[in-house]
Amino acid sequence: MRDAPPDVPVTARRTVLKYPGALGAAAALSSPAACSSGPESTNDTGGGSEQDRTLTAVIGYGNDGSWDPNQTASAFCMAANHHVYEGLLDTDPVSREPYAALATQVPKDLRSTSWKFTLRAGATFHDGHPVTADDVVFVFDRILDPDTQTLAKGFFASWLREVRGLDDRNVELVLKFPFPEGLSRLTLAKIMPRHIFSRPGAWDDAIKGRAIGSGPYRQTVHHPRSNTAFEAFAGYNGPRRPAFKRMNWLTIVDAASRVARISGTGAGAQIADNIPYANIARLRSGGLTVAGGAGTNNLFLMFNTRHKPFDDVRVRQALHYAVDTRKMVEVALKGHGRPSSSFLDEANPGYRRAGTVYDHDPGKAKRLLKEAGVSGLRIDILAVNVSWIVDCLPTIKASWDAIGVETTLTPQETTAVFTKLDQGQDYQVVAAASNPNQFGLDADLIMHYNYGPQNLWMRYTRWADDPVAKKLFKDMDQATREPDPDRKKTMIQDYIDIVAEQAVLYPVVHNELMTAWNPKRLTGTRAQPYPGINLLQAKWA
Repeated sequence: MRDAPPDVPVTARRTVLKYPGALGAAAALSSPAACSSGPESTNDTGGGSEQDRTLTAVIGYGNDGSWDPNQTASAFCMAANHHVYEGLLDTDPVSREPYAALATQVPKDLRSTSWKFTLRAGATFHDGHPVTADDVVFVFDRILDPDTQTLAKGFFASWLREVRGLDDRNVELVLKFPFPEGLSRLTLAKIMPRHIFSRPGAWDDAIKGRAIGSGPYRQTVHHPRSNTAFEAFAGYNGPRRPAFKRMNWLTIVDAASRVARISGTGAGAQIADNIPYANIARLRSGGLTVAGGAGTNNLFLMFNTRHKPFDDVRVRQALHYAVDTRKMVEVALKGHGRPSSSFLDEANPGYRRAGTVYDHDPGKAKRLLKEAGVSGLRIDILAVNVSWIVDCLPTIKASWDAIGVETTLTPQETTAVFTKLDQGQDYQVVAAASNPNQFGLDADLIMHYNYGPQNLWMRYTRWADDPVAKKLFKDMDQATREPDPDRKKTMIQDYIDIVAEQAVLYPVVHNELMTAWNPKRLTGTRAQPYPGINLLQAKWA
């Protein structure tokens, strides 16, 4: 999704992980959290007070990606992990302002190179063990380990030198240079119990779905491709108290089935994300609230630069110029999107219109292909089967067919697509969904998520050794270290112009994500501009 990607060897065992969302294949757990009941088994069938009933949510993405919180980019798993785990600081799901979670307060001196945190008194993991400084150091040591490649490393290694335990409840983060943006990133380092996840095979269990944190909800059931259930953690004493006794999150990728669960007299769910645009009016007329959030959520094209002719920038540019993005927005997105004019969406604080913008220009696309000496090109688009992506694919095919590029569409489950990429299989072009806003809003984070010499996205593209890429990565590192905020913003915008020109991995459209809920049953709910849901401030109406 975005769902989306990356990684490699891991800690003491140095095993190879997979994750575009760490989208490696998942199996049923062998942990106490697993049980044999199906998704309906956790739904209440009647009786009891409203407050005791199970909240049922429908998520339009798979729950079979990696659940390792420091590895995953899976929409379902990341959303669930925000309810199960805590960071030292966590962030508001919409404003992304940091607040004290496991830590007792947010540091006041953002320009300091030393941030000290005291852990919340009485904080415990779901198995009853107390949360200590050793657990914090354990998580950050793994993230910063030079021999371990995690997704979270890309968010921390450039600016965080080390994390020290001062005593059982106090830790110090030592920064390489002042980096105020790091505060909001601390939510991405979910604190995990060392006594569980330091055991042999534990990271494999985490990938498959074992989740034990200190958050307000504990995982009770996990069935890949079906559902994951939670219950309120009685031992939680933090700032986001659980409002629901039980929650059951269903994974339903099929759009029609997802809408059926949230609508009508037989509605079995109170909230659903990834609402198809065509269903908005009907759901609203049925009394549901349907709200959207616009952000960096996008359909992107990713090229294999070692598969000719996609090593030629003119070919990549031609295929972007050929796409009728306005038709895609009008027909597939029903007006809930915009053609991309930068890697960043237009609402991002770091946005500037890119030096290269791929307005629909089939004539220019044909000229670029001719200049590159390319004719009779045939492309098989490997695409994820996320419902709104599937709706957009016919426009890509029609646009490319129109410039003489014979195009075949091959949509598959997201896990299957990224498993092929993880295995190094050959491909031409991938069309998929991505939303770096899952991790935060700052442009430095967004760009490093997608571009970098050790980034798995760049391994998928086979582009990291290109001279242009090497220069780009140096420019990105310099921008990260720039202390002046205005200068940093300009430096990032300048290198985004290079990213736009090269079009190795680049968004076609940015779209609005829609969430629907029953206002007669839920209150305190907000739509977020990235996949998944956040119910930490919601409650029964």
